[in-house]
Amino acid sequence: MLCEGPTQFLVHSDELIKARRAFLGEFYNVDLDLAKVDFALKQLDNANERYTEVVLWFEYDLFCHINMLAVLNLLQQKKINLPTYLVCSGRVQGYKELKGLSELSSGQLMKHYKNKTKLTAEDLELAVTLWQIYCGVDHNLFKPYIVKSSSFEYMSNCLKAHLERFPDVITGLNVLETNILKLIKENTIKSKHHLLGYALNYQGFYGYGDIQLQRIIDNLSPFYSVNTDHVELNRKGHEVLLGQYNASKDYKDNRVFGGVKKVAFQFSKIENKLIKSPLHVN
Repeated sequence: MLCEGPTQFLVHSDELIKARRAFLGEFYNVDLDLAKVDFALKQLDNANERYTEVVLWFEYDLFCHINMLAVLNLLQQKKINLPTYLVCSGRVQGYKELKGLSELSSGQLMKHYKNKTKLTAEDLELAVTLWQIYCGVDHNLFKPYIVKSSSFEYMSNCLKAHLERFPDVITGLNVLETNILKLIKENTIKSKHHLLGYALNYQGFYGYGDIQLQRIIDNLSPFYSVNTDHVELNRKGHEVLLGQYNASKDYKDNRVFGGVKKVAFQFSKIENKLIKSPLHVN
């Protein structure tokens, strides 16, 4: 899960594994199973001799796309020079909502596989550039690539969603956090578990898991009240949604996205870009 926490351009190193292990332990109380990590990476040993092609299976969301960029860079860093294809779930004929791989029937999966996309040299070069930006300190460099066409059908949506993970200049909350407060306001939410279900279903292009969203819900507790049979916004919650109160006074989140601290930047809708947070202007 590389869409949160520190990353480095060199995808596989003892230093990065140590950093990831520390992040997952601190934020999610999860420990890396290093035996499984080693087993998975060993499948790439002598890959040019063992395999004839690489087929990557990913979904349309930001969670998957950041991992996909890491994998594509890992393949290049290991000098694996095989035809590389992408199977990416998302839009399915006959359905309005986007679909994850686990939601597809065996027939739909086979159709996706048969229609897999061969990645070009330009696609692979783009993946290197985007991963380099993600691991760096200036994520505004993503902006030109939001409108760039490539074989990655959903990349533009994911890059835009990523920039909006930084706090809004006015409200102090990002799009996901704001959406959770809106879900409370606009629906009859019976419990925090009920709210988690809504958040999982109505998160757009993020693809966050339940542990990630539960942590966000818990962190947003200054803005809602949990009653016996329902959850409701408190005064601060309403004021945040109205743009009358900046949530950063009560909401502290020291997560890192790749090479950037979340609190170091804010997203300006007017300028449509990240600007330095007042506390990090120097």
